[in-house]
Amino acid sequence: MKKCMNVPDDFVDESLAGIYAAYPGFYVKGNSDSRACIHPVKGDRVKIVTGGGYGHLPVFLGYVGDGLCDGVAVGSVFTSPAAESILNATKALAPKKGVLYLFGNYFGDTMNFETAVETMEAEGVKALIRKVSDDIASAPRKSFTERRGIAGIFYAYKIAGACAAAGASLEEVAAVCDKVAANTATFGVAFSSCTLPGMDAPVFELPEEDMEIGMGIHGEPGIRRGKMVNAKQLAEELSQSIFKDLKINGGEKVSVLVNGLGATSREELFILFGNLSSILAARGVKVVKSFVGEFATSLEMAGLSITLLKLDDELEKHLLAPAYTPFVSF
Repeated sequence: MKKCMNVPDDFVDESLAGIYAAYPGFYVKGNSDSRACIHPVKGDRVKIVTGGGYGHLPVFLGYVGDGLCDGVAVGSVFTSPAAESILNATKALAPKKGVLYLFGNYFGDTMNFETAVETMEAEGVKALIRKVSDDIASAPRKSFTERRGIAGIFYAYKIAGACAAAGASLEEVAAVCDKVAANTATFGVAFSSCTLPGMDAPVFELPEEDMEIGMGIHGEPGIRRGKMVNAKQLAEELSQSIFKDLKINGGEKVSVLVNGLGATSREELFILFGNLSSILAARGVKVVKSFVGEFATSLEMAGLSITLLKLDDELEKHLLAPAYTPFVSF
């Protein structure tokens, strides 16, 4: 796989160096650790720190910004961040009112963030963990907290960040994260695999005429393989599963996220969104805010996902609050 890079082993650090150079002042190394990135903010409030493996931009670093997360710990490609980098990002933020660790539900990430919680609390700083688990293909609704975290983390970042920026307590920010997690569901499909830097073969093989339904963001197997279908059929299949999972009925309010995994054109994403919009309208579901583009990628994997967030007045208020990061348009 041809990639624009120098040495594969330097892929992450050279990419991060480019980000620091592109946005000087907006992104700053935490305690001189290039894998610990923060966005300096004025005022004393609850801080939000995220983190995960590289290769998913704008997840995770791209959601550090105004009205979003305050810091991030970056791991190697598809690899959990080190506890040391989590702590470097946290301490550089000086979170006097506490820190919320917000990330996707993966074992390695959980283990290292739990280490950070123990360290910060031993130093007198209150710390809580909240995990996003929105992938409906990875566990049933009754066990949704065991699901993988994928593109739906976008909504947790946006809403928790707005809540923290409004001056909420650590417990209040954690509570709104719980509400987002319980009301968010994502279902995706891959059309092709990605190839890790320095590797000669893709993560998985997929025949040209097939698609992987319910794949994971790291190339984990989906729930089944099927023949490619057109955008209208795909929108119908993915959305019906989400409607059933979240029990979405006519008259309810939602936000919609159509996410490209890295190699699917925006033109294709808008075709699918157009079909999805018609399906939602036919069900009498009100779309408050839509997002179409790349929000959680997997290097150059081709494919897409649909995420729906059921809204109440509190979630809608925070969703529509101002936010800024160089990576995502709100």
